Amino acid sequence: MRNFDAIVIGAGASGIVAAISAKRKGMSVLLCEKMPQIGKKILASGSGRCNLSNDKITSSFYNPAARRLTDAVFAKFSGKDIVKFFRDIGLEVYSDNGRIFPVTNQSASVLKILEMELTRLSVPVEVNCEITGIAYKDGAFTISPKKGEKRQCRKVILTGGGKAYPAFGSDGTSYKFAKQFGHRIIEPVPSAVPLVVKDEACHLLQGQRISAKARSIVDGKIKSEAAGDVLFTKYGLSGTAVLDISEDISIALNREHNKDVAVSIDMIPFMEDSNLRNEIEKRFNDVVSQKAVLFGLLPNKFDQALKNMLGVKDIATIVGSLKDRRFKVSGTRGWNEAEFTAGGVDVGDVNEATLESKLRKGLYFAGEILDVNGKRGGYNLAWAWASGFVAGAGAV
Repeated sequence: MRNFDAIVIGAGASGIVAAISAKRKGMSVLLCEKMPQIGKKILASGSGRCNLSNDKITSSFYNPAARRLTDAVFAKFSGKDIVKFFRDIGLEVYSDNGRIFPVTNQSASVLKILEMELTRLSVPVEVNCEITGIAYKDGAFTISPKKGEKRQCRKVILTGGGKAYPAFGSDGTSYKFAKQFGHRIIEPVPSAVPLVVKDEACHLLQGQRISAKARSIVDGKIKSEAAGDVLFTKYGLSGTAVLDISEDISIALNREHNKDVAVSIDMIPFMEDSNLRNEIEKRFNDVVSQKAVLFGLLPNKFDQALKNMLGVKDIATIVGSLKDRRFKVSGTRGWNEAEFTAGGVDVGDVNEATLESKLRKGLYFAGEILDVNGKRGGYNLAWAWASGFVAGAGAV
């Protein structure tokens, strides 16, 4: 049976950096990945550009339950440290409105430079290595793969990810190992995910994209809001603004089983209510423009799709519908379309300084397996890099 100081289970962003960090501390490390290739999710991130991080990394960009932990981790490995880490291993980066990207604009460059560092450090990497069991006895862990011989180690770093993008290997199977050692799992739900809406307007407008403001409404109260693109689809709503508010809706629907959930869309965010009211009134008073009230304000297709609403001659009602169009949400799209996971290993049972389990000495966590999820814009990858580095160093 082969022995190591540490075995890292899951070779995504956090796992790769955890292995590098631990090896730099002088540990013998094995990096295991069940997929045929490491870092597959890195390749897909940022639409292939890999939004590595953000210029502004603070805990306010993460879920409230995780903010104490993210504060502690980023105090040890900050956004500046992330940039320095990549530059030190040969990757140049730049900032695009605060979002950090590789100068190549290719996620493949990020993965390649990480693979080169693993090679330079002589970190053994085993792909097609699905772990089916972890046992602990007398201060040592025995790791059982689906195929091949067992391995033994003093430290285990779990970096198996959440449930988003299961085709890339993060299907939630690592949660069972955390549960095995007594950890509570906050029910994982899709985040940054398109929404299912049964509304004729979505069907009529499918394929149309507008710049708008979206708000999540739960139990009649606004939970979050975001400006950006809204894309109407045959199943409902997508686009950056919708993805940015989807977490509250997903938690309400999928975890809390709340049915009183809606999205409010301000379709004309560039005009105040009073200005829009005056403009609509002027158009209704004109013989020509009253037949095309929304032309010049929204894409032409909207006039036909919203004709029932525009059939009402009450200006206040029309303005209210354009500035606060409510769509009742019946569900979210699946894990294959979600960018992130909301939920995971309860952070209350993890040591903030090292990311070691408080329930089983020698067990560490990093990345999306924990109940830590950030906003879009590089925050989730920033967490992966930082937590991987801290867990790897903490495992010494």
